[in-house]
Amino acid sequence: MKLLTLILAYCLLLNSLTATEDQKATSFLNNGVTAHRGNSSAYPENTLPAFESGIAVGADWLELDIFLTKDGKIVVTHDKTTQRVGDKNLTIADSTYAELKTVDVASDFRKRHQKTKPECPPQQMPLLEDVLKLVKRQHRTRVSLQPKADCVKEAVALVKQLKMEPWVGFNDGNLTYMTQVKQLAPAIPVFWDRGAETDIDADIKIAKQRGFEALVLNYQGITPEKIQKIKAAGLEPGAWTVNNPKLMQQLLNQGIERIYTDDPRLLLKLK
Repeated sequence: MKLLTLILAYCLLLNSLTATEDQKATSFLNNGVTAHRGNSSAYPENTLPAFESGIAVGADWLELDIFLTKDGKIVVTHDKTTQRVGDKNLTIADSTYAELKTVDVASDFRKRHQKTKPECPPQQMPLLEDVLKLVKRQHRTRVSLQPKADCVKEAVALVKQLKMEPWVGFNDGNLTYMTQVKQLAPAIPVFWDRGAETDIDADIKIAKQRGFEALVLNYQGITPEKIQKIKAAGLEPGAWTVNNPKLMQQLLNQGIERIYTDDPRLLLKLK
């Protein structure tokens, strides 16, 4: 009898642990607000403070850009070089991560916003692993990775190594890269970025064939008809990249379900 009681107690404990994990997996936010390069209106883009802020304000997704360094590290940055954001100009693919860490990638933001170094401290380019570990500490906000070079295989391998599939998606306009994501990890969602003048009927057909979850259009080419077609196909319609509140509201009224923005706090106020 005592043994049976112990077995029953153990089974209840296992069920409780499973329920907790299931609850975590379903507790992600779903508000259609993607913080573009983090909360990049308030912090230097693609830096840990920008991602921390994107989580804190309540965006359901962060978005970031990735490259491979000369020594095979996956780094988070948008451009092929550090010239635009940094205080020195290095080419990502030709530099080691040790070299890239010497660049202050908050330099441009600090100048544009006329901030002092105490107000906007220097920032190093983060590794993708650093950002993923940051995101994994919570179960509200997920992160979408945009490969700016041929590094999908390496990125998916890292995601799997960290057991982060539930936290991660991918987005880009490169069909080869996005198809590769689905081949390597079918359960990871893909938000396929499209231009303003895209052939929406052809894009919908391709997206359905490849198993993508969403079409994210340049806001300048969005029409109510395109939104209806995307929804009718069972895909999520999105827009990139929108920072004007009037345009945000217009797109929401038209039925856009996801907006990429540098100012997630502003968009959340309209929700």
